Amino acid sequence: MKKLIITSALFLLAACSAPQQPTINLDLKPVTTSAVSGQGKAVSLSSRDLRTAQFIAVVDNGRQQVQPLQASQNLRVALEEALSNQLRAQGFNVTAGAKGTVRLDILDALVKVEHSVFSHHVTSNVQIQIVAESPKGKFVKRYNGKSVTEGAGSASTDDMEESINNLLNSVLKDVAADQELSNYMVQNF
Repeated sequence: MKKLIITSALFLLAACSAPQQPTINLDLKPVTTSAVSGQGKAVSLSSRDLRTAQFIAVVDNGRQQVQPLQASQNLRVALEEALSNQLRAQGFNVTAGAKGTVRLDILDALVKVEHSVFSHHVTSNVQIQIVAESPKGKFVKRYNGKSVTEGAGSASTDDMEESINNLLNSVLKDVAADQELSNYMVQNF
């Protein structure tokens, strides 16, 4: 019995001391505007992560070694919180049980990094879908973003964070600037 306990303790210590994979920090900045267009309309907000894989970055060093990297926080929760703050800043009242609902679907959010001996190539893709629904009907629209960067040497975690965060924030700006979505919500909620 003592041998089992000692062996278990050694395995736990080894697992704790194993090097941790780096994670990608999300830094989402909701768009706050002085133009209040929501007129206090009540909105119920939800979100779904429909990506096939839950990692946010894939690093390929070209030697058949592919390393997936996770975000340090849940992408769905972070995006929903940013969109909620953005809607509040636009004058909407985000509350549970409202007749008008907005659903955020995450379809794609991935940074692909390809390393070679002297350079790196970073491709980031983001695609979200907003579904606004009321008893009067439904409004569905997709927002996309893509960025490609290249540089000398290896791409750092900071490079990957900057790429995906800039793209996510750009897509949030597109949602905030979409007059068609805003008008639909004001007229139908």
